[in-house]
Amino acid sequence: MARIKGAVMTRKRRKRVLKLAKGYYGSKSRLFRTAKQAVMKSGQYAYIGRKQRKRDFRRLWITRISAAAKCNGMNYSTLINGLKKANITLNRKMLSEIAIADPAAFAKLVEQARAAL
Repeated sequence: MARIKGAVMTRKRRKRVLKLAKGYYGSKSRLFRTAKQAVMKSGQYAYIGRKQRKRDFRRLWITRISAAAKCNGMNYSTLINGLKKANITLNRKMLSEIAIADPAAFAKLVEQARAAL
């Protein structure tokens, strides 16, 4: 039985890693061993970043809602509590979009929340 050599798969694996490392600084984009380490680390950063993006956007939306609520004479926690009691189910993303795009509609939401308290 003929011996199977691994050159083709080894080259394919190394080319894949070097392609992922394209644009990295210095030897990280040229040498396989350092490129592999850099690609693995960047993969970890990307995985963590996907989780952090969700947190960051939620924090941004809450900050926007809080600022708009303060302009209407109410703080964030009281507004959210009033909206829950008034059975208005809007998520924070949509509330922040309304606060930016349509301040008059947001003011009406604040009034409904105030009435429900």
